[in-house]
Amino acid sequence: MTHVMTPVPPIATDLPPLVIAGHGTREAEGVAVCLALVDRVRTLLPGVRVEAGFVELTPPTIDAALSSVLDGGVPHAVVVPLMIGSGGHVREDIPEAIETGKAAHPGASVVYTRHLGSPVPLVSAVRKRIATASADWSAADVTVVFVGRGCSITDANADHVRLGRVLLETGGYAGVLPAFIQVARPTVAESLSVAYCTGSRRIVVMPHYLFPGRLTSWVQAAVDEWSAGHPDAQVRVAGPVGDCPELAEVVAKRYREGSLRARTDLGSPAYLTGLLLSGRKVVAVGGGCVNRRRVPKLLAAGADVTVVAPELHPTLVELAAAGSITWRERDFQDSDLDGAWYVLATTDDPETNARVVTAAEARHTFCVRADQADLGSAWTPATGDIPGATIAVLASHNPRRSATLRNKLVELMEAADD
Repeated sequence: MTHVMTPVPPIATDLPPLVIAGHGTREAEGVAVCLALVDRVRTLLPGVRVEAGFVELTPPTIDAALSSVLDGGVPHAVVVPLMIGSGGHVREDIPEAIETGKAAHPGASVVYTRHLGSPVPLVSAVRKRIATASADWSAADVTVVFVGRGCSITDANADHVRLGRVLLETGGYAGVLPAFIQVARPTVAESLSVAYCTGSRRIVVMPHYLFPGRLTSWVQAAVDEWSAGHPDAQVRVAGPVGDCPELAEVVAKRYREGSLRARTDLGSPAYLTGLLLSGRKVVAVGGGCVNRRRVPKLLAAGADVTVVAPELHPTLVELAAAGSITWRERDFQDSDLDGAWYVLATTDDPETNARVVTAAEARHTFCVRADQADLGSAWTPATGDIPGATIAVLASHNPRRSATLRNKLVELMEAADD
């Protein structure tokens, strides 16, 4: 199937265009499912031009798609690799294509985001595919053979094995055995044999690929060959992740991360400032560990803190009993934010957090959203105190890097004082 990129009229927006960088396939079904996913992402990013480009096999190439969206003087673009792992395409092929694509646009900047990885939505999608294949089988009776692509990069293979452990601990399966279709071991047949030797007779093979193609065909062939020699074992093959809301959500999230970086020349897209909260109302929605850490710091800054949550962490219970905070012992209501200067949305429920952000936005009140920071209007920096000063670091929405830089700066300052 040949896909011809249709010219898209310019969109009147300052949002940078998105190029979704896929692998490509000779299989018409795989191309169709991928392009359906691209359409789904478009619905999540209104006002953003979204195009697909491919490493090989399927047109257009990534560099051609990128060059197209940069035509007409567009200053920025975002490229999201449509790749689960961090193999050679992510590390080499796509960056090279980006350089080629922007060569004719020397004034443009292109933000290349991190790969998809294994965030909660994608893990959920994988579990749904396994559940569909399992059908009438109980998860506790099923051994999953979890098949990755396999490559020469050890870290990428290790990520696949790690994700298999996540599935084991969250899915309730009898076992999860990693396998690879290329380069790395164990093979599909080897992992099927291990499952068989441990007594499993109900096996689901999960090809951890995004779309149907040659890889899924190879997995099916390997399963058919092994099953012919083991007629007493029942083996079912799950479908790939495919065009689904969970995958589109992760791609859109990667775009939003990149979009923030694309529209600023600063080290972080956030504007750092110090909030003087003494005597001002701050609302923290959620009674768990995040607010257990943040509320005491807000109190130390003199804020008048209200916590909204049906239940509280013991530390917060003590603060409420002492009268240090106001506790509204119930679920969030929009009116809780009336008069607030600053808001924290830190519940375990994404829908509640989204409601908090929306209510804060309507009141022109800055809000930190803990589960999806890019969807809030403020970020919490990594901070460290030294005599007479507080050091704060925001590293482009990368909390680990923020903390690492904060620690190094604190060490440097403490050493300078010695």
